[in-house]
Amino acid sequence: MKNNKISGAEAVIRCLLEEGVDLVYGYPGGAIMPVYDELYKFKDELHHVLVRHEQGATHAAQGYARATGKVGVAIATSGPGATNLVTGIADAQIDSTPLVCITGQVGKHLLGSDAFQETDIIGISTPVTKWNYQVTEAHEIPEIIARAFYIAKSGRPGPVLIDITKNAQFDELEFSYKKCTSIRSYNPKPTLNLEKLQEAADLINSAKKPYILFGQGIILGEAEAELKALVEKSGIPAAWTLLGLSALPTDHPLNVGMLGMHGNYGPNLLTNECDVLIALGMRFDDRVTGNLATYAKQAKVIHFEIDPSEIDKNVKTDVAILADVKESLQALLPLIESKTHDSWHNEFKKKYKIEFDSVIKEELTPTNGGISMGETIEMINKHSKGDAIMVSDVGQHQMFTCRYSKFNSSKSNITSGGLGTMGFALPAAIGAKMGMPDREVVAIIGDGGFQMTIQELGTIFQTKVPVKIVVLNNEFLGMVRQWQELFFDSRYASTVMTNPNFIAIAEGYHIKSRKVTKREELDGAVAEMLASKESYFLEVMVEKENNVFPMIPTGASVSDMRLS
Repeated sequence: MKNNKISGAEAVIRCLLEEGVDLVYGYPGGAIMPVYDELYKFKDELHHVLVRHEQGATHAAQGYARATGKVGVAIATSGPGATNLVTGIADAQIDSTPLVCITGQVGKHLLGSDAFQETDIIGISTPVTKWNYQVTEAHEIPEIIARAFYIAKSGRPGPVLIDITKNAQFDELEFSYKKCTSIRSYNPKPTLNLEKLQEAADLINSAKKPYILFGQGIILGEAEAELKALVEKSGIPAAWTLLGLSALPTDHPLNVGMLGMHGNYGPNLLTNECDVLIALGMRFDDRVTGNLATYAKQAKVIHFEIDPSEIDKNVKTDVAILADVKESLQALLPLIESKTHDSWHNEFKKKYKIEFDSVIKEELTPTNGGISMGETIEMINKHSKGDAIMVSDVGQHQMFTCRYSKFNSSKSNITSGGLGTMGFALPAAIGAKMGMPDREVVAIIGDGGFQMTIQELGTIFQTKVPVKIVVLNNEFLGMVRQWQELFFDSRYASTVMTNPNFIAIAEGYHIKSRKVTKREELDGAVAEMLASKESYFLEVMVEKENNVFPMIPTGASVSDMRLS
């Protein structure tokens, strides 16, 4: 009689293929070796990318997920392999990025014995995953992987971890796969309350100074068209959070700019002057609100949100619309009156003029001193025409990138938001480019963050993925140094960087490289980089003590934003 059974390891691969996965990132080891053996057999159907560190696998999977809207997949072995995934998993959790991470584990009979490379990854990852599960029997694999993909992508997305013991990988099962479409007691898509929606519409229609704040929920909910239709019909000015950037084209006349600690002057100050605040798919993060005791106290607050835990968590709402944002905006649009709010718009224009004269003009077109980070981003805008995916790391360069980058389409700004993970950008750019090979992908990284995952240059070398890497080198941990200057009497404790020869390192990986030290070299270097059909490393030596302004000091009100 023919044996229809397959190993648990083969079942893992077949489950991934059933979910439409064609690309995974990972690093092999003893406890996951049976799965890697099957990966070898299925290499024509499922492409595996060998990263140089497991953290790189999760960040690459994040970049892939953020650029494509699909679920990213990372694989690692037990012990240190699994624990090295945790930073990327935590980053994905707070930034609502759908990941499925698969780790190997010692055999079931060894669990709890402190066996070689045994670590309780379920216990470790529980606080930073949307769901996790340890598989100890082969027959569990199809159902658990199906659940993992459903949970990761549905509702408010997030990372899921599946830990599979080695015996479950070797043992056999009768394989069949059924995609998961529901789980008892899990309600990822709340039912839209039409009465609440009418309440929201009435507040919006009667408002004199309405104001929209939109976050990454618009992108995750694929509601970009509905957002654009809403702002154009209502005439309401709209500002974005760090992760909401690119949901609305940056040059749209109703797009008034960036919220937050280093956002634009008007969008922050006028939060405390609007009469109706409409929050769309954003979570009122502390970097957006500043001091909650003084945040938008004069306004009626309408919060469109899919995750009930976010309602009233930070900001008390007057009307909560708990639903899928695309569905709720589609239902809201017919209820909204057509208006222009010209005088209210003029308030934003006045504040922008103040910010332009005080900060932006000198940042984008410096009249003296060295190269600024802002002018480097502006030069990339000139040559990319707003069509590139910009992947930024964490620090001053991140704020300059998000403040000044131009975007024509959604899913174009990829950065580490809530966790603020240095080292994010290089592997995330690899994932973004592999997910969207027809788009230009530019990683903007500081000299500090670059050295946290610099080994992923090896992944670029081996895969030949044509990412463009720009290191803005100020020989400092710039954002920490800025705070030391402003709040610690310029005591630069452990923020001066003595850097290696980055060009030599990049060339060691056979990546074409160029270093810019003079302003007149910048235009040609950026043009050469973006024209390259292969990967390219560009180091730009920027002003050592250039600060990011405007700035809301920690604990201050959005009304206390400083221009210098």
